[in-house]
Amino acid sequence: MISAGTAPSFQRQSLHLMTTEFLKHLRDALGDDIVETEADGIAPWLTDWRGVYKGNAQAVVRPRSTEQVAACLRLCNQHGVPVVPRGGNTGLCGGATPDASPANVILSLDRMNHIRAIDTVANTMVVDAGCILGTLRRAANEADRLLPLSLAAEDSSQIGGNIATNAGGVNVLRYGMARELVLGIEAVLPSGEIYKGLQTLRKDNTGYDLKQLFIGSEGTLGIITGVALRLQAPSRVRSVVLAAVDSPQQALQLLRLVFGACGPRLQAFEFFTDQCLDLVLSQVEGLHAPFSERHPGYVLIELADTANEEALQAMLEDVIGQALEQEVCVDAALSATLSQLQSLWRLREEISEAQKADGPHLKHDISLPIERIPDFMVSAETRLRGLASDARLFIFGHFGDGNLHYNVSRPLGADRGWAGEWEERISALVFDEVAQYGGSISAEHGIGQLKRHAFHQHKDPLQIRLMQDIKQLFDPKGIMNPGKLL
Repeated sequence: MISAGTAPSFQRQSLHLMTTEFLKHLRDALGDDIVETEADGIAPWLTDWRGVYKGNAQAVVRPRSTEQVAACLRLCNQHGVPVVPRGGNTGLCGGATPDASPANVILSLDRMNHIRAIDTVANTMVVDAGCILGTLRRAANEADRLLPLSLAAEDSSQIGGNIATNAGGVNVLRYGMARELVLGIEAVLPSGEIYKGLQTLRKDNTGYDLKQLFIGSEGTLGIITGVALRLQAPSRVRSVVLAAVDSPQQALQLLRLVFGACGPRLQAFEFFTDQCLDLVLSQVEGLHAPFSERHPGYVLIELADTANEEALQAMLEDVIGQALEQEVCVDAALSATLSQLQSLWRLREEISEAQKADGPHLKHDISLPIERIPDFMVSAETRLRGLASDARLFIFGHFGDGNLHYNVSRPLGADRGWAGEWEERISALVFDEVAQYGGSISAEHGIGQLKRHAFHQHKDPLQIRLMQDIKQLFDPKGIMNPGKLL
């Protein structure tokens, strides 16, 4: 008879035997070079990019083929072992970081990084899910084509993770989210079955479009292993202007003017406050204030076309001239050279890195009806000041598609633990305000661990129930990315 006092020890021994047996099967199926079980080898995979989340795992698996992914998931499903898909670790919501369970297996596709095909007639690209986004953009450019998905982290993020979170980026205004660029998907289900949907067809009306279920699913339904992408004509000619504005409302008036004058050539319309600029200038070397005077906000506008640089530059100069005359901006700096263009973009793209250097920030990646953004910014700040009057606000985002990064940081001189102490109250305030304006609590980065509670609080109950039903159909044992989304 086993006494109550010895039961935990017996359970630990039983768990150890089960783990040892599982890992033996995993190594036999995949090989020791694919399966890492040493603590020192696992440690770098347990923390997210921001250092906010840290979990546990018994192994890291780095397969080289879809078949090896299938073998791994088949064994994990049989043994009830949770699987955490890992891309380039650039997410901000803890979606690719394991929870505290020591049973987790982290599955990385970083070794599956081959471009399978580029077709410049059909204008498609078929790639492994572990390919780095920036590498794919350069490969498309070498083939005289454009892959328009563009992110600040594109030289670290993997295309599989981009698709699994339905990434946006700076070119959504012209080309749409990642979802609009996906023609087909190859994925491995928790059962180890391979969903073979890598078709590059533009038209296929044969029932449900199943690939859409994987896009934005955050690895909770299966592992994306291959992607067929839509390419565009290259936009080799670019013109950029940084416009200073007195208010978000003035920025939207500028958007209306520029979109009406430039139409499909308008590729990006990025807004950031003077607080963001100040943070970048203080944290990033080699950048300088773009104007002799400071202004409440700035808008980075990029036009792009396939040819005729002079005409594009003239178009931008003309519309900015109209904007200054109509008082929808107060100053403007146009790029005359490539280096100037890149410097203007860095003022926007370095904001996230500057925030990381500054310390923990409460990040809110939200979307709003575009015309309501100025009202939201006023009402949300009024409520925030009533709660935490000295908090610092860093607001930037893709104004042209309604995506706002509403980030809150500790008061000057406050302890770095401030963010953790205030996160629940401030995020609840921000998300409540977003709901009142008919917005979404997640625009680009998904739900992950960070927004799971708010997701269930603000999402329509019927929609959540339908998602849970789909999850149960795909993953009845619940092994895929536990603790995320649902």
